[in-house]
Amino acid sequence: MNRRDHATGLLGRAAECAVLDRLVGAVRAGQSRVLVLRGAPGIGKSALLEYAERTATGLRVLRASGVESEMALPYAALHQLCMPLLERRRNLPDLQCEALETVFGLRSGPAPERFLVGLSVLSLLSDASEDGPQLCVVDDAHWLDRESAQILGIVARRLLAESVALFFGSRERPADLIGLPELEITGLRDADAATLLDSVTSVRLDPRVRERFVAEARGNPLALLELPRVLTVTQMAGEFGLPHADGLPDRIEQGFQARIDGLPEQARLLLLVAAAEPTGDPMLVRRCAERLGIASPSDLAGEMDGLLTFGVRVVFRHPLVRSAVYGSANRRDLRTVHLALAEAVDGVADPDRRAWHLAAAAFAPDESVAAELERSAGRVRARGGPAAAAAFLQRSVALTSDGSLRAERALLAADATFLAGGLEVARDLIDVAERHAREEFQRVRAHLLRSHIVFASGLDDKGPLMLLSAARRLEPFDRDLARRTYLLAWGSAAYGATNRDSMLRISRAMRELPLPENAPSALDLIVRAFALLITDDRAAALPYLRRALAALPAHPPEDLMKWGWAAFGLTAFLWEDAIMTETPARMIEIVRAAGVMSDLPIYLHALGVPVTMTGDFAAAASIAVQADSATAVTGMPIAQHTRLLLAGMRGREEEAVPLITTTIEESVASGQLNGVSSAQWAASILYNGLARYEPALSAARATLQSANALTSQWALPELIEAAARTGDHASAHGALSDLAEAAEPCDTDWAQGILTRCQALTSDGGDADGLYRQAIDRLGRTTLRPELARAHLLYGEWLRRDRQRTEARTHLRTAHEMFSSIGMEAFAERARRELLATGETVRKRKGPVPAAAELTAQELQIALLARDGLSNPEVGSRLFLSPRTVEWHLRKIFTKLEISSRRQLSQVLPRDEDGTSG
Repeated sequence: MNRRDHATGLLGRAAECAVLDRLVGAVRAGQSRVLVLRGAPGIGKSALLEYAERTATGLRVLRASGVESEMALPYAALHQLCMPLLERRRNLPDLQCEALETVFGLRSGPAPERFLVGLSVLSLLSDASEDGPQLCVVDDAHWLDRESAQILGIVARRLLAESVALFFGSRERPADLIGLPELEITGLRDADAATLLDSVTSVRLDPRVRERFVAEARGNPLALLELPRVLTVTQMAGEFGLPHADGLPDRIEQGFQARIDGLPEQARLLLLVAAAEPTGDPMLVRRCAERLGIASPSDLAGEMDGLLTFGVRVVFRHPLVRSAVYGSANRRDLRTVHLALAEAVDGVADPDRRAWHLAAAAFAPDESVAAELERSAGRVRARGGPAAAAAFLQRSVALTSDGSLRAERALLAADATFLAGGLEVARDLIDVAERHAREEFQRVRAHLLRSHIVFASGLDDKGPLMLLSAARRLEPFDRDLARRTYLLAWGSAAYGATNRDSMLRISRAMRELPLPENAPSALDLIVRAFALLITDDRAAALPYLRRALAALPAHPPEDLMKWGWAAFGLTAFLWEDAIMTETPARMIEIVRAAGVMSDLPIYLHALGVPVTMTGDFAAAASIAVQADSATAVTGMPIAQHTRLLLAGMRGREEEAVPLITTTIEESVASGQLNGVSSAQWAASILYNGLARYEPALSAARATLQSANALTSQWALPELIEAAARTGDHASAHGALSDLAEAAEPCDTDWAQGILTRCQALTSDGGDADGLYRQAIDRLGRTTLRPELARAHLLYGEWLRRDRQRTEARTHLRTAHEMFSSIGMEAFAERARRELLATGETVRKRKGPVPAAAELTAQELQIALLARDGLSNPEVGSRLFLSPRTVEWHLRKIFTKLEISSRRQLSQVLPRDEDGTSG
């Protein structure tokens, strides 16, 4: 390494530079690369990032830096990174373009979800990479504002086929970047450290002192460069005053502070202006300096000791310089500088930054500043920044003296803080609101918010009952909000770790709510119906379920987004198979159109489960891939309900058991009993297919112990079949009684077909024969091919045991063919063994391998969407991929399927192969 390597901090960094060279080379070749450079302050992360920028010839460089004092401003770092590309936003789908314009303040509108913003940034980078490879450098990532960190984490995980490099420099692992490829930057080797130390020391060091200095610095380049400047000749020549490794950052900062203290007053004040103004805008710093009567930066350049540089941006020698300047300033100077900056900032173009400076300048409650902070919170929240809104509102609360206003702002601050994930701080703010509340509605809202926090902290009895209490108190103030809160209490009790007494208390309270005399809404009717399911029976709930289903289409999307999750059970409780996919399909379109991606995994599973029940396994697998993509992006923990049911029905034990076991363990740990019930239900189907009835019975019983009313009705047939086959007639008849209560009031082919099939299992002689025939007739008129196939199987098994072998073969052959065509391998094998027992030779069905089998689950999903006419951007929006990544996958798909264009997809993937028609 030469003298330049000393100056740029690259001495001894050949290996790290080689890593960066290799990654940049891959990007030049059309690939994407992500890397987090992690290490202590001063260890050389920034120098390595600057090296990547200098040597990335042929790449467009986009740069952003986190700034500690700017962490409260939403999307601040993302704005730095994307600003040079914003003109390309018009190349994106309308929803993505609007999302970027909203978060960057170019348009007004509802706040887009961060997942949509992430997809928009991904698409923007992908579009830019069409003109050439891009290098995105994000330094000081530990100081990124929360929104930028989340978006960049989403983008980093979805980059695949774009010519984009995304390099981060960070002291620690930011939560949103955990799991990304990482290179830990450690200290220099002793020989390199000694060389660097010799290059900056003016005295000849005693060898022992030199060795200790190198050892104590632990190869930290900034320590080796800066500390000799602040240690005395005596300290350098002897063994006193040397730094200890644990205190290096503080000691380096103290070294910078000593240099700052030695500067002229005007130079120190200019440094403070630059430290308090995090955007690095040189014009703004100059305007502020003029207001304070400070000489121009050019006149003071020689007095800055190299600590601050004015160019396109105002840049400190190191972030520790900024913190040293700001941290050591007295309160009077800080107020003076922030007030001057507030006056220098364009209040029309950047009112939120002006408000932030005014707040920093305030030293006592100030209603005008508090009100301005509240307005700013509304603006940043509209751009999608709950964490930033929380920061503005928290400061607004501190500057408010009026009790009622303080309570109101504390409630707003608590809500924003809760949405940003700060549960403990939100609790403290609720305490403030309750102390100062002067109106009952404020107290009720505080109680509701506290209930949400308790619920979010863990599913147990306390959360649902607190929500129940909040719903009751809301009744006099906001009827619809009260009913939504009742439903949330009911749902949290039904799907969480709550005992039956709590569920009954909530349901009784819901049953007592009066229905509007004229045209009750679907929400009113669902609340009444769900209550009656628990307090009474299916027959009592049925009229309200039907009326709610009929009223549902009239509700506007904005209403459904508030409580649409509760509508999914209507068709299932009514046993209406023909329309059971309509509500979740509509909800999926609504949330996609609105860009509300956080709820998408829930809605996709609500669609995937009934699609699986129809036997359309390829379509269900496609939905499961979409759900996985949405879950990966949103980070919302949710059980893989569709995959579980698919695994149980396919009957591949080696695939199903690990998924079932993992889901149960994770769901028990998190208190999400709906995950446990889905997994146990899948296990009961799996083991019934494998004709292992003891574990099937055990799994079915476990399902009923943890299941809500909906999963219970689906698990009862599994319990009846397993109990009948093991000779546990008491359990079979008990479950049959429960099934009759759920199915008899619903005179549909689904309800009556399942009920008569189960009645046949527990009957003898001629009764069983007639019941099986009736079950086959009724189920034959449904969309539920797996249930019909199981009716044929059970009837064939009964006929064989009744020595009616000829007719048994007919039904067993039908069952075997249906199971094989659906993909229910365990049940198909069970039918094959029964056929062998009748004397008929049946080979295991192999047949030609369908084209879809050549593709991965994600490739199949992309191929099906492309086959159905969706463009690459539309496919990318569904799967949280960039259009370029979709194109990359399609090239692989074409190779595997031996085709050359998307027009040929309909030939190799006909609709009857994936079950989307016919």
